[in-house]
Amino acid sequence: MTCSDSRLDLGRTESVCPDCLARLPATRFAEGDTVFLEKTCPTHGTFTTVIWRGLDSYLRWGKAPRAQAVPPVCATPVRQGCPHDCGLCPDHRQQSCCVLLEVTSRCNLACPVCFAAARRDGADAGLDDIGRWLDTLAEAGGHVHIQLSGGEPTVRDDLPEVVALIRRRGFDFVQLNTNGLRIAREPAYLDALARAGLDCVFLQFDGVTDEVYRRLRGAALLRVKRQAIAACGEAGIGVVLVPTLVPGVNTRQIGAIVDFAVAEMPTVRAVHFQPVSYFGRTPVPPADPARITLPEVMAALVAHGGGTIRMADFIPGSAENPYCSFSARFTLGADGRLRAMREEASGCCATPPRRTCCGTPERPSPEVDRARRYVAGQWKQPGAPAPVAGLEAFDAFLGGRQRTLGISAMAFQDAWTLDVERLRQCHIHVVAPDRRVIPFCAYNLTNRQGRSLYRPAGD
Repeated sequence: MTCSDSRLDLGRTESVCPDCLARLPATRFAEGDTVFLEKTCPTHGTFTTVIWRGLDSYLRWGKAPRAQAVPPVCATPVRQGCPHDCGLCPDHRQQSCCVLLEVTSRCNLACPVCFAAARRDGADAGLDDIGRWLDTLAEAGGHVHIQLSGGEPTVRDDLPEVVALIRRRGFDFVQLNTNGLRIAREPAYLDALARAGLDCVFLQFDGVTDEVYRRLRGAALLRVKRQAIAACGEAGIGVVLVPTLVPGVNTRQIGAIVDFAVAEMPTVRAVHFQPVSYFGRTPVPPADPARITLPEVMAALVAHGGGTIRMADFIPGSAENPYCSFSARFTLGADGRLRAMREEASGCCATPPRRTCCGTPERPSPEVDRARRYVAGQWKQPGAPAPVAGLEAFDAFLGGRQRTLGISAMAFQDAWTLDVERLRQCHIHVVAPDRRVIPFCAYNLTNRQGRSLYRPAGD
């Protein structure tokens, strides 16, 4: 780390050109309190993009352990270098925790902001194809968490059959990524998903006013979101609210979204913020004011907490790169205010596990196992486990879970912000139609004209 004039050098990495997606050397540096990523393409010039606002927290989070574990199966060789060899390749440094199955490219909305560039006329993956994807995952390291995604998965009438298929194959946590329209309007459909074994609904939830939804989703949807949450409560399915944060649109509602979640506990189990990333066609490069970074989200939560939430309550993920995410778990006190639960870091987080050759690592790695258990424990709606220490202890346990709310965020990377060091530690993956397992940010990565490295043409 060196300092030149007002510029503080924070290290080297690699990235891509937003125009041609060529692999490039990149530099992280700070000016004042802001951290940037900079790279120069010989053809398309220099790109400098904000990645973190808050130098103190950047340096502090950089000291977090960086756990690494080779995927059990590496399906593609290293030829061009990350991010061009995903499949996964031997250079990848973390195993799968949550894997997305894009079961359709159809959607019942036309959102201006969409990772998948979904559309109303698309195609569904066949049950046989989905079965082969599950075979790939089972062969490549066991029973990861499955997220059904798209498009909008609920446009499929046979989605309960898909959930049942996943359960029959032995995968023990299934979540649905949805805008909530169909589950709000068709309780019988949601009941069928619950009976098939659905654990959790990952609900697109961008704010507490219809104006936010009009701008981000093209329609007034707040009433529908409320109906979807109520329906999940009736069906016994936990809900995670997932706001895409866009400066100038809904970043001032961060605290109000948390208040909404508190009012809907215990059906709402968590809030998972996602700062906007610029995938798809982006002819004009996004300006720095169009981005919100993780420490700004944490600062907004601290300010809203009025003294009961502290920056120290938030911790980086133990499996992924520390700059990818934060999380915290809170209990709701009798005064209606949130207070942090003190999470004990697992012993394996202090020392990264030994790297081994593909085919012989621990299954799963300790950090991935901990991440899976955290999600399953927090995101499911509280059930009724058998009491083990008398009725009073059982009541206390169940009551405690009903008063618990998770708050987290994940910063997905686009062509401007991509840091190969972060990408190699990604543990959220997508099964491509050809059965390759690809990190989420690599799968969705596009250049300014919308060309993708991995997403099939037309999706």
